[in-house]
Amino acid sequence: MSAYLHKVFAIVAKDLTTEVRSREMLSSMGAFAVLVIFVFAFAFDLRAARSGTTIVAPGVLWVVITFAGMLGLNRSLAAEFDRGSFDGLRLSPIDRSAIFVGKALGNFVFMSAVEAIVLPLFVVFFNLPFLKPLILLSVVLGTIGFAGVGTLLAAMSASTRLRDVLLPILMLPVALPALLAAVKCTAGALDDAPFELWGHWLALLTAYDLALVGLAFLTFDFIVEE
Repeated sequence: MSAYLHKVFAIVAKDLTTEVRSREMLSSMGAFAVLVIFVFAFAFDLRAARSGTTIVAPGVLWVVITFAGMLGLNRSLAAEFDRGSFDGLRLSPIDRSAIFVGKALGNFVFMSAVEAIVLPLFVVFFNLPFLKPLILLSVVLGTIGFAGVGTLLAAMSASTRLRDVLLPILMLPVALPALLAAVKCTAGALDDAPFELWGHWLALLTAYDLALVGLAFLTFDFIVEE
């Protein structure tokens, strides 16, 4: 197990080192997320009643996370395929599942870095307490599912010429249950609603992570062979 984890963290370290040198993915994801927040901030009248802002804010948050995440997922795998380095990973004596776990962890780290910028901006622009522990838990669980499933689907679409269009087409229907549950959890925590009223959505989000990320882990070997 220690050798397996060593290989996983070697892949994560490679991705992080590459990103630190190029700053290509995080800069594009961060700039896109900030611009979308500005668009929504000026599109909605933030001087409206607090209840009205509370209704739209959770959905806006997950729209920003979803599209910034898809942009990052596309770039992370597309660059590997374009440079031919993914073929090198496949030919190396590494378990294919270790490649999946390493890439998924790297994507999770990149998305979390963008969310660390996005959430304080939501506090500023929407004047709402988005840094509550239960909201952060919902964001972490939603990001785990999105990064895990997105890594598998990005690997499927990265070798095609229509990858920029294909990934959203594949990703959005599959991620819809997780996104719906994440929005409901964020809204419930933001409104200080009793946990009994929205706790089943948190359970659904957890079940989605376990089921879909587990399925992606098991099928990644067959996907990259194709």
